[in-house]
Amino acid sequence: MLKLTGREKSSLFFEGLLTIILLGLINIALITIIQTMIQSNPGVQSGIFIIKQSLVIGPFRAQIWSYQRIVMALLVLIDIGVLWWRLLRRYHLYQLDHIIGELHYIAQGHLDHRIPFRVNGNQQHVITSVNALVDTITQAMQEERASEKSKDELITNVSHDLRTPLTSIIGYLGLIEDHQYQSEEDIVKYSHIAYDKAKQMKNLVEDLFEYTKVQQHGAPVNLMTVDLGQLLEQVGASFELEADKKGMAINVTCEPSPLSITADPEKLGRLFSNLVANALKYGHGASYIHLTAKQLGEKVVITVADDGEKIPAEAVKHLFERFYRVESSRNKATGGTGLGLAIVQSIVELHHGSVTARSDDQETAFVVTLPVKQVQKEVR
Repeated sequence: MLKLTGREKSSLFFEGLLTIILLGLINIALITIIQTMIQSNPGVQSGIFIIKQSLVIGPFRAQIWSYQRIVMALLVLIDIGVLWWRLLRRYHLYQLDHIIGELHYIAQGHLDHRIPFRVNGNQQHVITSVNALVDTITQAMQEERASEKSKDELITNVSHDLRTPLTSIIGYLGLIEDHQYQSEEDIVKYSHIAYDKAKQMKNLVEDLFEYTKVQQHGAPVNLMTVDLGQLLEQVGASFELEADKKGMAINVTCEPSPLSITADPEKLGRLFSNLVANALKYGHGASYIHLTAKQLGEKVVITVADDGEKIPAEAVKHLFERFYRVESSRNKATGGTGLGLAIVQSIVELHHGSVTARSDDQETAFVVTLPVKQVQKEVR
């Protein structure tokens, strides 16, 4: 509750005292006027006497002998009501002054401050609304700062990842341009290195474009009924040749079959393609990649697992961060851009789902949970 200051308490006391004095003077004046009117009018005196004689109260048939006491009692009750109303009104004004003072303090930039006291009545709704509004503004500002920081980090990382292969391309093409080669084999070698670096840049630009597209507010999601088992089969078939070269088998299991869900098939295809590509690139020593889908009530759980090299526990926490790579040296030998799993998470969030990762000595698995049904208007 709001605690008044000593000055406000004194002011409230003197206002109450002044009100009592004024009401007392008004009461004396009223009683004097009434008595004068009655005494100057014998007919009124007779009427009052007759009423007192005929009026009885209660089971004991008590009679009223003095009307002055009734008048005084009524005036006292009225005085108490007026006094209470005046003091309560003044107290509410003090509350309002405190609220306005708190608002001015917050408006000066103290957004970490909240109105700390509670009051009775509608003013408490104002306090609650103000505190909630400040919380919302603070959260929005924090999100904006985080967004700006995220953009800065994105530009920094992209600049770094583009500059490295671009420097190599310019360097090797410069050697050819300046005729700093010994044989035609050197030209082919330099051209091949520049070509590989250019492909790395192309992969980064494509992944960056896809990531920014799914991160945009209001990114379009083309919802339709999708046979999840068939989609996973298509994804597995598209990587079958590459898996054979690495001695890995891709298996797809779906329960029940067919398993229909509402989703964007293009984005869902990109999601699982990224997960399978990730297993092929980083699942060193793996012999299989299992894609399993199972319906659990109103949700479907899809797991992409391989028996390759274990991912360190500390790295698992950061796998879905942009540009994060398990290799501390940011080595591009595997062709990764560090955006694949960030794209996966963004697509999953567009479908109101979740994705987690786990890794141990036996298996590394990415688990995607999606709702079976979605409503178009809910997708943002």
